[in-house]
Amino acid sequence: MKIGLHIRNSGPHATRDTVRDCARIADANPAIDDLWVYDHLAIPPEESEGSEGYYLDPLATLAFIAGVTERISIGTRVLILPYRAPLPTAKWIASIQQLSGGRLQLGAGVGWMEAEFKALGIDRSRRGKITDETLAFINECFDGEDDEITANGQTFLFRPRPQKPPIYVGGQAPHALRRAVQYGDGWAVPSGAPDELREPIADLRRLFEEAGKPAPEILVQIKTSMAELGDTKGLGDVADRIKALADVGVTRISLGVSYETVDEFRGIVEKAANFA
Repeated sequence: MKIGLHIRNSGPHATRDTVRDCARIADANPAIDDLWVYDHLAIPPEESEGSEGYYLDPLATLAFIAGVTERISIGTRVLILPYRAPLPTAKWIASIQQLSGGRLQLGAGVGWMEAEFKALGIDRSRRGKITDETLAFINECFDGEDDEITANGQTFLFRPRPQKPPIYVGGQAPHALRRAVQYGDGWAVPSGAPDELREPIADLRRLFEEAGKPAPEILVQIKTSMAELGDTKGLGDVADRIKALADVGVTRISLGVSYETVDEFRGIVEKAANFA
């Protein structure tokens, strides 16, 4: 089981210094495998509780984190593909992968918030189709026989072209499972108890095997709190949840824990290391 943490890219506490110092603390602890960020571009006032509408762009945040760390994997959970044009998205992904030394993991999804689609002028009903098209384009950019790519009738050189990062498709079964098999390397599960995930994970493993692909990575977020992690019983409860998820086939977890200061994040890292 790989252990990851969500690093804040939202709220007024997500400052340059805090993001930098928290990333370095996680990077220095070999028990922590991944750092993950969320994706929101246009939060309406009525949805701003907890973030105050303050969100750092996820790709810019990962580029910054890549520059202040050396070891830890960095990823989006998840990047909302319909929010961005395919070509600039592929360029961002390639650039971060190149500059991070191959540490990027791409969680990618369709999105859900009506207000954001409206602000971006995107038809929400087309989000599945747009996601499929963007995933197909990203794969073409990285997997083609050469680095000549054609978009909108124009051929161009896709460079740099580092190794494609693993793609974990977000969303609910069965649509996410279909996308994961066709375009990705695994599934970023929105949420779910182990018993609820057992069957879809087994289905996904079967579909990957039938497609001749390596076994999929399964990423699940566990939301907890500093109070729970600070209590012996609570720490044991989280450990039990992780074990139960591993038993049904989950391969990576991301702990979502709210914090405000660097010292609080340091404590989260120390507690999370117990789960490795």
